[in-house]
Amino acid sequence: MTAPTPALAADLEGGLRRLRLGAMRRLAPELLVTAKTQRCSPEEFLRTLIEAEIASRDASNARDRLKAAGFPVTKTLDEFDVSASSVKAATFDYLASLEWITARENLCLVGPAGTGKSHLLVAVGHAAVDAGRRVRYFTAAELVETLYRGLADNSVGRVIEQTLRADLILIDEIGFAPLDDTGAQLFFRLVAGAYERRSLGIASHRPFEKARMFERRCARWHRTLIGPQQSGALRYRRCR
Repeated sequence: MTAPTPALAADLEGGLRRLRLGAMRRLAPELLVTAKTQRCSPEEFLRTLIEAEIASRDASNARDRLKAAGFPVTKTLDEFDVSASSVKAATFDYLASLEWITARENLCLVGPAGTGKSHLLVAVGHAAVDAGRRVRYFTAAELVETLYRGLADNSVGRVIEQTLRADLILIDEIGFAPLDDTGAQLFFRLVAGAYERRSLGIASHRPFEKARMFERRCARWHRTLIGPQQSGALRYRRCR
């Protein structure tokens, strides 16, 4: 019969708890026994404890980032069929590299329903979370509703700043429902606040005109999103 693992000394238990070294506190009793049995050096013992604590915290942080992102489903880049989409392989590889987030570049996915826009948007977000990035996902309707609540209690500025703490902000389903003037202005405030500070990823089913300049492709959005004055500024800031 295996002898029970001796409990950690009360002062060590209390010290590790006070320092919030949970993984060390859980594993130390068993590792102490192993270290004595296998005659591990103090350095090996300490390294094992530190690695366990780091791994535990990394896993906890990843869970927190995933929860904060607010993804509706789990999608991965490996599941995305590039050959069945209009996304070029080189473009997909660049998106998967996440270098565009570091460069504060933006992603715009436009096409009919059922073409994989939301899949790719969410999958890129999941990859970013796995890489240690902070991500926030909204549908356009959810985002505007969140901003409206902030407007109602005079905290909309704080809501926008909290949202902009994310490295990547994903906005799905743009154009599914028209925005009123107030909703459009709130939407514009967030986009303007993200300018050159954070990466935006958006997906829309709105058809774009085939035009040489991306600004012209955005021209049809002003009826759905915002008025002409704000639309012009949005095109300049996001689509140039």
